[in-house]
Amino acid sequence: MNVSTRLDRLRTGAATLSVVYNVVATVVKLVAAYATGSVSLFSEAAHSATDIFSSVLAFFSIRAAAQPPDQEHPYGHGKIESLTGLAESILLLLIVYYIVKEGVVRLWQPAEVQHIELGIWVMAFSSITSLGVALYVKKIGRSTNSMALQANGQHLLLDFWTSLGVLIALGISKVTGWDRADSVLAIAFGLWLGWGAFKMCREAVDQLIDKRITDDELAVIQEILNSEPGVISYHRLRTRHSGALHYVDVHVVVPREWSVVQAHDIADRLEKSIAVNLAPAEVVIHVDPEGEPDD
Repeated sequence: MNVSTRLDRLRTGAATLSVVYNVVATVVKLVAAYATGSVSLFSEAAHSATDIFSSVLAFFSIRAAAQPPDQEHPYGHGKIESLTGLAESILLLLIVYYIVKEGVVRLWQPAEVQHIELGIWVMAFSSITSLGVALYVKKIGRSTNSMALQANGQHLLLDFWTSLGVLIALGISKVTGWDRADSVLAIAFGLWLGWGAFKMCREAVDQLIDKRITDDELAVIQEILNSEPGVISYHRLRTRHSGALHYVDVHVVVPREWSVVQAHDIADRLEKSIAVNLAPAEVVIHVDPEGEPDD
């Protein structure tokens, strides 16, 4: 199994897990909300329902982005993931707005919860499971450079924090009788998660406008080029992301007396080395003879 196939399977598996989890969590919260009459639980159920949409979107975008290049899309379809990440980030910001707004409203109109023990058990279950799934999805998203999975993991992390907030609020209400705890925690968590959503949105935009790869990734390329004995110098190093794929092109300067075969061999060797170290990556090396002006 090659690297690209393995990464595609990891991304698809994580996206599938997210979809299944969100369906189960939504059903459980809806049942609990109906049984308790809790406005906060109904709000949580609505939030989980939006996560289903987010997970389904991530699932299909990953499959679409994994399609090989074709005549109309010679650079592949990787930016579908960036577009999905942007869409999910915007959706996340809207959810955060809703949570903060509802938190402010409920400071003045606190909701009474019945059968509070049931709500506590459901929120405890939701908090633990959503955290585990969120960390796994985000880990796969980072390791495979999947913007869609990273955004989806952020949605699941939001589910953890909001579930934990409701759990703490229900516990405080049960122990102290203070029914505004949910609102205070919702506002605080909403603002914090809003900042995370903004950063995710900015990262998606950076990929769409072809921002270069990270400094650490650039250092890997430079180390490979500098360690090659036949390379006199290099210039016009350009990089970008397209979904999970790195794109790299660079001009290397070699001795003028070299044959075409020698120049080809060194370019081929460098392309393979960079591609392996930044997998998955597409690398193009252009060879210039020594003494030619930089173009």
